[in-house]
Amino acid sequence: MNDNFSNRRTPAIVGIERLDQERTWSQHEGVSAQTMDARRVLRNTYALLSMTLVFSAACAGVAMALNLPAMNVFVMLAVYFGLLFGINKTINSGAGIVLTFALTGFMGLTIGPIVNMFLKTTGGSSIVMMAMGGTAVIFLGLSAVSLVTRKDFSFLGKTLFVGSLVAFIAAIAGIFLKIPALHLVVSSLFLIISSGYILFQTSEIIHGGEDNYVRATITLFMSIYNIFLSLLQILGVMNAGDE
Repeated sequence: MNDNFSNRRTPAIVGIERLDQERTWSQHEGVSAQTMDARRVLRNTYALLSMTLVFSAACAGVAMALNLPAMNVFVMLAVYFGLLFGINKTINSGAGIVLTFALTGFMGLTIGPIVNMFLKTTGGSSIVMMAMGGTAVIFLGLSAVSLVTRKDFSFLGKTLFVGSLVAFIAAIAGIFLKIPALHLVVSSLFLIISSGYILFQTSEIIHGGEDNYVRATITLFMSIYNIFLSLLQILGVMNAGDE
C-alpha cells in the first residue's frame, strides 16, 4: 500500500512537471532562435561586406586610372563622419545600405591615389601586393579564430574604443608634427586595433551582441581598410630602410 501511495502523482505534482517541461522547451526554442538570428546577421554581414569591398576596389581603380590627387585629410574626415552619421540615422532602412555603399566607395576613392603613390616607388608593386595579401590573411585568420573557438571577445570593447581615440589623436598630431617615427607608431596602433575589432565584431555577431548587419559591415570594412593602409605604411618604411 505504501508503494502505491508513493507512486501516486497528485495534480499539483503533474502540473509542476509540465511547467518544468514547458520551461525547458521554451529555453531550447529561445537558444535556437538566437542562434538562427546570429547566423542570419553573420550571413548578411559577409554578403554586404563582400559587395562593398568589390565596389570600393572598383572606385579605387577609377581613382588610379584618372590619376586623382590625394584628398585633403580634413575634407576626407568631414565626408567620412558625415556619411557615418547618415548611416546611423538610417541604419534600419534601405537608405542605410545606399549610404554604406557611398561610404565604402568614397573610401576607395581616397585610397586609390595612395596606392598609385606606392606603385611609383621602387618595389612599390611588391609592397601593394604584400599589403593586400597580409590584409587577407589577417582578416580570414582572425575571423576563423572567432568563428571556430566561439570565444567571447566582448571584453575588448572598451580597450579598443580607447585605443581608437588615442590612435586618432596621434594621427592628427602626426599631420602637424611631421615625425616619421610617429607615423610608424600610428600605423602599428591602427593595425593592432583594427585586428582587435575583427575579433570583437565577429564575436559580437555570433553571440547575439550585434543584431544589425549594416553596422557590423561598416566596422569590418573599416578594419580591413585600416589594416591595408597600415601595412602599406609599415612595409613602405621597411622598404625605404633597405634601400
